[in-house]
Amino acid sequence: MQKMHKMLRLLVLACALTALSLAVPAQEKRVHHQPKLSEHEHDDSHGFQYDHEAFLGKEEAKTFDQLTPEESKERLAKIVDRIDTNKDGFIDHGELHQWIKHRQRSYIQENVNKHWNDYDKNQDGKIAWEEYKNTTYGYYLGEEFDDVEDKNTYKNMLSRDERRFKVADLNHDGIATREEFTAFLHPEEYDYMKDVVIQETVEDIDKNGDGKVDMVEYIGDMYSEEDAENEPDWVQTERKHFSEFRDINKDGFLDKDEVAQWVLPGEVDHADNEAKHLIHETDTDKDEKITKKEILANWNMFVGSQATNYGEDLTKSHDEL
Repeated sequence: MQKMHKMLRLLVLACALTALSLAVPAQEKRVHHQPKLSEHEHDDSHGFQYDHEAFLGKEEAKTFDQLTPEESKERLAKIVDRIDTNKDGFIDHGELHQWIKHRQRSYIQENVNKHWNDYDKNQDGKIAWEEYKNTTYGYYLGEEFDDVEDKNTYKNMLSRDERRFKVADLNHDGIATREEFTAFLHPEEYDYMKDVVIQETVEDIDKNGDGKVDMVEYIGDMYSEEDAENEPDWVQTERKHFSEFRDINKDGFLDKDEVAQWVLPGEVDHADNEAKHLIHETDTDKDEKITKKEILANWNMFVGSQATNYGEDLTKSHDEL
């Protein structure tokens, strides 16, 4: 059973690699866009649903309807204490920005929490590289992948995982905290993991191993001439995008900097804008920070009569949040 469990893990990883070769537009596969804070229109004159979901997270905001206004205010007051990390009695832009980013990343934390115990074998609240490696690849390591049909693929996956783990491991002790393990699983969410995302993207597409991406490789990552007799219009559009937009220096290749601008585009920071908006609307004395009193006076903008899973949040350490 244990061997089968590990084999299934490797199968999942193999499927992930296979998915990279599917014929879909590059924008849908490679580019890491920031998720929306809410699907609702941001128009305070018609309600605060956008603000509620931005402040609480989409899923948590759905449960707030179960609370009375009094309960909402009480729980909001406790959340304000959480947001005030330096305990100076004020919520500044940086603190509110971080809180909104945290709530929007809750789905990532749920993913990490789901798999944490699979890897933290000794239950010490950390995951060592050896724990991850043995859990994911252990069955095949002793046999050097000899019974795997494409053993070079698995060896490359192991090498790539180890490299990514080392970058995520900020203090280089070979052991990942929960935050470091989150960076390992979701590198696109962390600035210090940016180079790993770029390197892995280039390696996925660069078939001739020259460290760059040419037109043939770029298109080949999305589309194979064998897929259809007539080349779809979107492929022609992608050729144009490569020449006119992606290849900035017009040398016929995408280097790492050009790949970075493609897959990690500089986008509007919606969490930053929402933090500025909430402070602007509630900062009555215009000192560019807000107090608990000012927030509770505008409780309807932050939480309205909708709820979040505050009880669970308040029992966690701030690091976990």
